[in-house]
Amino acid sequence: MDLQILSEYLDYLEIEKGLAENTLEAYRRDLNGFFEFCGDINIREIQRNRINSYVRELHEKHFSPTSIMRKIASIRGFFKWASINNVLQTNPALTLEQPKVPQKLPKVMTVEEINNLLNQNLDKLQRVILELLYGCGLRVSELVNLKTTDYDLKGKYLECTGKGSKDRIVPLGKKAVLAIKNYLPERDYLLQKYNLNTKNLLINEKGKKVNRQEVYTFIHELGKKLHKSISPHTLRHTFATHLLENGADLRVVQELLGHSNVSTTQLYTHISKKRLKEVYFAINGDKQTTA
Repeated sequence: MDLQILSEYLDYLEIEKGLAENTLEAYRRDLNGFFEFCGDINIREIQRNRINSYVRELHEKHFSPTSIMRKIASIRGFFKWASINNVLQTNPALTLEQPKVPQKLPKVMTVEEINNLLNQNLDKLQRVILELLYGCGLRVSELVNLKTTDYDLKGKYLECTGKGSKDRIVPLGKKAVLAIKNYLPERDYLLQKYNLNTKNLLINEKGKKVNRQEVYTFIHELGKKLHKSISPHTLRHTFATHLLENGADLRVVQELLGHSNVSTTQLYTHISKKRLKEVYFAINGDKQTTA
């Protein structure tokens, strides 16, 4: 495998497609795995049967359907680019099909559970994290990359950069505004203590930028207090579902979440319907039957 070709493809994804660093790293891992499987075979000699063998091996090694789907997408994208740019005369992945992955409804918390989380003994940084994940529906990557120039407390909004380097405006509720206001003096103290000058909004007690793992760990530990396994994305799902359950327009929720396609947002309407049935049957003391 010519590593230069792979490097050029990743540059294309970063510069022309504007993919985020985490997404680029996923492409790099997936393609490296495939080319390691191919061994010393020249890229121009890779045939469809080699790709089929790789996919079979993924199944044999019990990779999840989601992982296999992502790896196939990476392979298809690479060979499409290679054929368009005349690296290859033919595209061996042209008719490679994507496996269908059963659609799973994401976990959603109730209003009571959210209130229980917010009523925990939280420090000022933790409260900001919780308010922005649930109150604004941010992705964890969007949260940790927030800068002090990304919000307007008087205007009650923040601007974040989502997938594909797309910027969007998200309203800030009263609790989120208050949480940020209460946190800022603590942040200033840490900057003075460590003689730092950074625009990162969220910094930990050591003066370092809060990273994704710190947020995951905090949310996971918080969920344990409710005997519930949750992640930052659980709060994002809950944000969207609660908006729809309270009458928000689907297109508005799409904009708030930063979804490029409304079909992604429509998943939350299925959650709302499912929960509505659960509540109905619970109130009426009936068992839910499959429609």
